[in-house]
Amino acid sequence: MTHQQDIVDRARTVLPGAGFGNFDANFVIREGQGAHIWDEDGNEYIDFLIGSGPMILGHCHPEVVEAVQEQVAKGSTFFTSNAHGIELAEEICRAVACAEQIRFASTGTEADMFAMRLARAHTGRDKILKFEGGYHGMSAEGQMSLAPDRLMNFPVAIPDSAGIPDGVRDDMLVAPYNDIEFFRSLMAERGHEIAGVIVEPLQRIIPPLPGFLEAIREECTRHGVVMIFDEVVTGFRLAYGGAQEVYGVTPDVCTLGKIIGGGYPLAVIAGKAEVMAHFDAAKVGKDKALMQIGTLSGNPVAAVAGLKTMEILRRPGQYDHLYAIGERLISAVNEHLGAAGHAHHVSGHSVLFDIVFADGPIHNYRDVQRGDAAKMARFNAVLREQGIFKGPSKFYPCLALTDDDVDRTVEAIALAAKSLHD
Repeated sequence: MTHQQDIVDRARTVLPGAGFGNFDANFVIREGQGAHIWDEDGNEYIDFLIGSGPMILGHCHPEVVEAVQEQVAKGSTFFTSNAHGIELAEEICRAVACAEQIRFASTGTEADMFAMRLARAHTGRDKILKFEGGYHGMSAEGQMSLAPDRLMNFPVAIPDSAGIPDGVRDDMLVAPYNDIEFFRSLMAERGHEIAGVIVEPLQRIIPPLPGFLEAIREECTRHGVVMIFDEVVTGFRLAYGGAQEVYGVTPDVCTLGKIIGGGYPLAVIAGKAEVMAHFDAAKVGKDKALMQIGTLSGNPVAAVAGLKTMEILRRPGQYDHLYAIGERLISAVNEHLGAAGHAHHVSGHSVLFDIVFADGPIHNYRDVQRGDAAKMARFNAVLREQGIFKGPSKFYPCLALTDDDVDRTVEAIALAAKSLHD
């Protein structure tokens, strides 16, 4: 029995499903350095999961490690405000178009949950509109029509988890992503009931069609609805100003996570001051104020890690380099899968993408579901056999990737493409 298998066997006793619920429980990572990770048996991989996105600089970047070690020696958390957290808030407000003020949380789930609650507090309405397949954390609202096996008629929501009351479903409306006509008609009919529209500006790996985000902005303004961008993934990844900078659309509120904590637990609700005022009972009164407390919210260790990460991202050429890595990998996927005759579509953005093994464009969740899941699993399995580690549905390039890392990844892509015929 391998050391890793022994750990997994022990986990079965104390962890449901033998894991943390995030990933394949049979894979246990021991350490990471740069763009590489090692499992508990000592096998080395080039890492395209990078902690599900936050490690944009790679693992254990020496400047981030130094900043964290210096802070840990002074204290890990205090529950009170700290100067590093305030400095991080200032930098986020400088960088992100909608961010006039921010509130800290520890996870993206919390941030999305509070953003939806904030919309309800600000408008006095109850309903939230989301898009089928959009991921907005693990709250009851977030788990509606995230990955439905049964495709319902819009705008009916369907829970993706046990334990969610019917009342939650009744206050959620679901629309198809990228369908401007349906969205406009739904807003015309029910906009007066809707508190907020929450959307990933790039939904998982699906980019917005021209005019789609602009239509959401226009309709939310027309009907007095709070527009929420979930930028937990796209914030500081698509660009320093996130998807708001790339697509030129400014929401009323956004949520951020992953990169802003530099690999430590940290998330943010950011938005216009008039909306964010509902976090301040002294401004809006107790009846309209949100109670929001978190033991680790804005903790100084995550704050210094985030500040150093963001400082490095501001240095000249960082995003150009990250884009170039992604574009080379996308070109390799298209070249080798095309040469092998596989119907496929690379969907996403050069800094965040994956393959859908299907003909035709990919515009929404149901288009992604047309993909050949067995072929995708085989492709990923061959990559892992060749020492390339990625999640089941995303490539996350990072700045620590070297030319040799990319060369090895391209070779593995070529082999994986060929193997799909074997």
